[in-house]
Amino acid sequence: MQALQLFGDRDLRLTEVEAPPPPGPGEVQVRVRAVGLNFIDVWGFRGMAFAKRRLPLTVGAEAAGEVAALGEGVTGLAVGDSVALYGAQTCGHCKACREGRDNLCEEVAGVMGFHIDGFARERVNMPARLVVKVPPGVGLVDAACAPIAFGTVQHMLFDNARLEPGESVLVHAGGSGIGTAAIRMAKAIGCTVYTTVGDDEKGAKAAELGADHVVNYRTERFEGEVRRLTKRKGVDVVFEHVGPDTWNGSLLCLKRGGRLVTCGSTSGVSTTMNLMQLFQQQYRITGSFGCRLANIRESLDKMAQGILPVVDTVYPLAAFAQGLERLESRKVFGKILVEF
Repeated sequence: MQALQLFGDRDLRLTEVEAPPPPGPGEVQVRVRAVGLNFIDVWGFRGMAFAKRRLPLTVGAEAAGEVAALGEGVTGLAVGDSVALYGAQTCGHCKACREGRDNLCEEVAGVMGFHIDGFARERVNMPARLVVKVPPGVGLVDAACAPIAFGTVQHMLFDNARLEPGESVLVHAGGSGIGTAAIRMAKAIGCTVYTTVGDDEKGAKAAELGADHVVNYRTERFEGEVRRLTKRKGVDVVFEHVGPDTWNGSLLCLKRGGRLVTCGSTSGVSTTMNLMQLFQQQYRITGSFGCRLANIRESLDKMAQGILPVVDTVYPLAAFAQGLERLESRKVFGKILVEF
């Protein structure tokens, strides 16, 4: 079967690999139909793995497909079902896994497509517990955005930041895959949304999504604008995933007792901050990585209710690298996907 494999730094090749065997007990074989691209793919493409990995490595950390075969003992799924796939090989038996905190697994084997072989291949065998059935009416391209993009946002805003109806939230990079999802999810519960973008075209699109206030960070200081618009009170929640370039400005945008949740650091990995500001303003800062399996189900349910991903471009498998290049260019608005 065909697979897209990484052989070295920025060396992606479409190759022929051995097809998987029939699924074993408790496993499901999935025919992959769509793969979502994320910045973790860019990091892997650049060779920025946080642990040793064996090359060549099949890439792709986020995917959806159709059940092709069932292993012994699998219930609740049938051949032909549309499914979304969890992007990490968790153990399923540690305390965190038993409690449904899958992204805190104590014995995780790694992130698919980053540490271990991922989803950019025609078929893959998965433990049935890591396969989530897609509700009727949700297409596979949209469903492929659930495991990382939508799931990450669901976990950030509702598990960690505890965003409530009617609150205010600043969403950084409102044109990104997770930024567009955050705008839609926050507006769906009646929040006031402030967002930052890199150009006026993205700003207009973000406003069309429902953002109440859009700040072009290239022409205005976003922290000054947010404080002006909130009459210096600040927002309840900051949705942060940029890193050093926005970190201290994000803290200035928070009201007293506000919550900042972060899942990324695309502008770097280190920063400094004012500790007196932190404790005097009683900020709550939470790191968030990936999501729980339950967040994927919640995300798919939201898609079934009409809260759909914003799709920028869909590429064929052979053009995976072009998708990563577009993601790196920051010209993207929404999600980039690869379709089989």
